[in-house]
Amino acid sequence: MTARTTPWSVRGVPTPDALDADDWLLRGGVEALNESRIDTWGNTDHTQTVDDYRAWLADQRFAAKACLVAVRDDADGMPDPARVLGFATLHLPLTDNTHTAEVDVAVRPPSRRAGIGTALHTAVLDQVRAAGRTHVIASTDQRVEPGPGPTSLVPATGQGLVDRRLPGVRLALKHHYALEQVGRFSVLDLPLDESALAGFEAGAAAAAGADYRTISWEGSCPERWVSEFAALLAQMSTDAPRGGLEIEEEAWGAARVQAMQDELFRSRRQYRATAAEHVPSGRLVAFTSFECPAHTPEYVDQDDTLVLPEHRGHRLGMLVKAVNLRSLAQARPEVRRVGTWNAEENAHMLAINAALGFRAAGGSGEWQLRLG
Repeated sequence: MTARTTPWSVRGVPTPDALDADDWLLRGGVEALNESRIDTWGNTDHTQTVDDYRAWLADQRFAAKACLVAVRDDADGMPDPARVLGFATLHLPLTDNTHTAEVDVAVRPPSRRAGIGTALHTAVLDQVRAAGRTHVIASTDQRVEPGPGPTSLVPATGQGLVDRRLPGVRLALKHHYALEQVGRFSVLDLPLDESALAGFEAGAAAAAGADYRTISWEGSCPERWVSEFAALLAQMSTDAPRGGLEIEEEAWGAARVQAMQDELFRSRRQYRATAAEHVPSGRLVAFTSFECPAHTPEYVDQDDTLVLPEHRGHRLGMLVKAVNLRSLAQARPEVRRVGTWNAEENAHMLAINAALGFRAAGGSGEWQLRLG
């Protein structure tokens, strides 16, 4: 019996220092990813650029990273990005969580249901097993959270629902991933009413009192605060609800903060943060941040927000968010939407977002595969 062959093949994308000759592979992969995300969301807010992935691949000190593509095997073999039908990424932490691997697979919508997603996933999983990892983590997105019913899945947390008919969900179920958590995506439409925002900031500042003050920066964290900022990022890695995902605290220090900032700079994304200092101790005890992508002036990602447990109850989450929003409005008045993600069980942060005016706009499924 002759083995069935496919009109496409899976191959690795070269590392950035050897990428120029095969740049079309990465460009085609990013095109495939973006077509998939536009199909999911109905807009370009969540698309990415080739520079994003060049920057992501460039520094492998804290994680081993790789991209794979499924390429149509045309007879002429010309280097055409349109030949790339699917894209997969692999992220293997090296300084913490060395039992885990994070994977992502995307296929151009017209090329789905042809085995491309499964082939990419199999190739990625081969690398995961070769690295000795035992837990694989993946995410799927949805534009609308479904209601209860036979086509909806409930995560291990019992909070939120995922539509089992979506392409990414079908792939996850096919390969026996467990749905550990559902995330909510929320959007804040800008510009905000200035008096309302000032009221949020003033009310939170009054509740915080004189023991706390805010510090904001754009781009790199001021040198004085790097070690404090690193400690907050480490805490953030386990403080946010993770459902059944078996994730350990991340190891952050000055070098890793610098690596994060370098990646943002290389990809031309802007970073804006506001932190709260506990004046009596001189420590940073809360922060929030924005990532402003390069591909659009209208959309911004609300990234991490954290208040250390011992400093909660002073409305510091609202304070840093309100100050950062005011800073964003002043620096980038063209922004029209801020998007943020929260676990469905994170009622406190969801309540802060709702008070500011965020509205539910879709979500995600967080999946885990335990390898035998």
